[in-house]
Amino acid sequence: MFQLFLRARAHNLLHERSHERSGEKGFKARATERDAETDRVRIGSVFTAIETALQDAEREQAGLTKRVDDALARSAVTFGNGTDEYLDREPLDNYHQDLFAADISNGQRRLKELANTISHLKFVKAALLTRFPDFKPPPG
Repeated sequence: MFQLFLRARAHNLLHERSHERSGEKGFKARATERDAETDRVRIGSVFTAIETALQDAEREQAGLTKRVDDALARSAVTFGNGTDEYLDREPLDNYHQDLFAADISNGQRRLKELANTISHLKFVKAALLTRFPDFKPPPG
């Protein structure tokens, strides 16, 4: 038994010296704290990307909502308030009504897309926070 121990020890010693001469080093694992910090940085960058996309979409939604509301108000002003207004409306007013209708329609379509995107981004954010419960998002 003692001979087996000596043989294994001699093999390890020779193996280590051959690696030292060739410049190779044995396997060493990083510290647990360093691994945890690396993981936090990775998760943090994903969280930051999601949060930035979410904030951008919400800002776009708020700005577009104001513009659509403004277009609706301007459309109402050019529409007139007479019961037969549409019969003798000026061609220029009809043209403006058509422009407002197209702008409003495009704006409302985009608002629906943004609402869908925002809900998806919120889901991805919640999934990230659920899958990595030890991750604490930066305050703010």
